[in-house]
Amino acid sequence: MKWIATSILLLSSASLQAQELTTPAVKGVVAAGTRVEFIKDGFQGTEGPLPMPDGGLIFTEFQGTRIIHIAVDGSTSTYLDLGVGNGVNSLAFNKQGELLAIGVGKPGISVVYPQNKSRMVVDGYHGIPFGRLNDLVIDKHGGVYFTDMGINTPAGQPAPAAPPAAAVYYLNPKGELLQLDTTVPRPNGIQLSPDEKTLYVANTWGEYVFAYDVNKDGTLRARREFAKLEGFRKNDAGVMTSGADGLAVDAKGRLYVASAAGVQVFDKKGNVLGIIALPKPPNNLAFAGPGKKTLYIVGRGSAWRIATQTKGYADRSK
Repeated sequence: MKWIATSILLLSSASLQAQELTTPAVKGVVAAGTRVEFIKDGFQGTEGPLPMPDGGLIFTEFQGTRIIHIAVDGSTSTYLDLGVGNGVNSLAFNKQGELLAIGVGKPGISVVYPQNKSRMVVDGYHGIPFGRLNDLVIDKHGGVYFTDMGINTPAGQPAPAAPPAAAVYYLNPKGELLQLDTTVPRPNGIQLSPDEKTLYVANTWGEYVFAYDVNKDGTLRARREFAKLEGFRKNDAGVMTSGADGLAVDAKGRLYVASAAGVQVFDKKGNVLGIIALPKPPNNLAFAGPGKKTLYIVGRGSAWRIATQTKGYADRSK
């Protein structure tokens, strides 16, 4: 069956609340006509959704300084204010229950909560600062996979003499930082399969999500084109892009991709199951709520959620 994403509309807050959004049928995920619940918009960027033990979810305002909490009833509040210049992107809990965050102002991975244990974990590779870190996922051993989108030189400023590479990294449980792949043009979202035998990486500047086999030591092999994305086209800047961003998996191993076309869903073999279109391109997504039976989506300052027939993978924070 051919799935066609609807046109993406940039709507006002009032329009977003008034519009009745529903899903197409996605086998095993949602029935046709399932409501896409609009939560709120007006946030200063939206990234890093992460389920919480209370059944709610937190996400980051990566253009601001706050981490926002969405309660089960849909109300929102400030979970943590990191202060001026301390914006963060993606989030994850480590084995000690500490909240790790990817820094925006100073690229790196740090512990941001509990605040009395805040510290920088890693901020560069072989003495070269990172460029633009984006996403991370923590494996069952406590190792951290993460992506660096590469050089991010502000307009009018010279590029560094030793620019950072766009790369996929692994900070292993011993604290050793391994650079695993520098050939993905724009590595973005990153996720592990439930059995942790496969690592997925979204390539924003490409037409595919890549998959790798994971070795026992956490290194990677056998990269392949796993899932072909709809909506691969030239953007306003003249760059060919799919808009591939955050990734999530459910308990059955299905892969969910936030992209320019909406939420694209694939089975564990990479076959397309369907697309859930949204009024704005999503940045990221995660299963949360009681039993992880709700898919939360954030993007372009807005947040939505969808009750699903499936549930997220239970044995990892995301």
